[in-house]
Amino acid sequence: MGIEEFIAALPKAELHVHLVGAASLDTVLELSRRHSRTLVPKDRAELARYYEFTDFPHFINVYSAVNKLVTTPDDVRTMLLGLAHDLAANNVRYAEVTVSAIAHFPYGTGPEALSEALVDGRRRALAEHGVELAWIFDVPMPSDLREGYSTLEYVLDQRPEGTVGLGLAGLEAPYPRAGFKAAFQEARAAGLRSLPHAGETTGPEEIWAALEDLCAERIGHGVSAVDDDRLLKHLVETGIPLEVSLTSNVCTKAVASLAEHSLPRLLDAGVTVTLNTDDPGMFGTNLNREYLLAHEVFGLGRPELAELARNAARAAFCSEQTRSGLLKGIDAVERAAAEQ
Repeated sequence: MGIEEFIAALPKAELHVHLVGAASLDTVLELSRRHSRTLVPKDRAELARYYEFTDFPHFINVYSAVNKLVTTPDDVRTMLLGLAHDLAANNVRYAEVTVSAIAHFPYGTGPEALSEALVDGRRRALAEHGVELAWIFDVPMPSDLREGYSTLEYVLDQRPEGTVGLGLAGLEAPYPRAGFKAAFQEARAAGLRSLPHAGETTGPEEIWAALEDLCAERIGHGVSAVDDDRLLKHLVETGIPLEVSLTSNVCTKAVASLAEHSLPRLLDAGVTVTLNTDDPGMFGTNLNREYLLAHEVFGLGRPELAELARNAARAAFCSEQTRSGLLKGIDAVERAAAEQ
């Protein structure tokens, strides 16, 4: 079994993928042509160039422009079913999708309509593509300037089926993680998981803040953890996973190059790492490709890749039935590869 065949066969969970950023070029073109008054290109080649990012703030600006295409519940369903199709093509069986709920409200999709579209899209994703979707509702900075409470109020009021937790994304440096302590404390009291981004474009101090102030149960990105030995030790001792996205970090200039990515140092330290795509439509990647990059660039073999898939299954906030199915499937693929 070749390495690409092995990767494709692994049943996977994806824990860090944003709904809007995941939309394929075809999906975004469909939406941009559906809504004529937009700055988002309607030509495929122009859209591909539009996704050539100069830095992280530029990425946020482009993401915001694409977000404005989501103006109706049908637009939400279009994105969800496109995502489910792409996930299924990579043998992703379960995905926790980050949704910036309040970022949709100014453009026509209200809270109830969004929730209904998410629930319907979730049902159809499972029925039509065999992919189970769950929701992380993130505080998208700088949109939620009420220190996360606009997002939290939506989640607590609506709590659509499949809701897992509260996230924190967007621009990091101007909005320290500690400023959202109260909202995350209330979210946790209501049974939501704490799943913030931290240490993507800032240093390890923001990862510490996510852990200590927000009681994070997973860290989105966390690549700067390698700059703090005490933090690495803490992550290993607690088993708190990092949601690593290789291509994303290069595209947004969070790291200078793939060769300089901190993945191998995180693994060598014993940190629990999961591989993810973050915004695959905008970054021209998919989850199989992320696993292949880990093999081609960093030399991870079949056992290490299988363990990354297990890490995601174990770190997922899914049912035990879903988790067990993923782990058994990974074991079966490893056995089949060993027997060849």
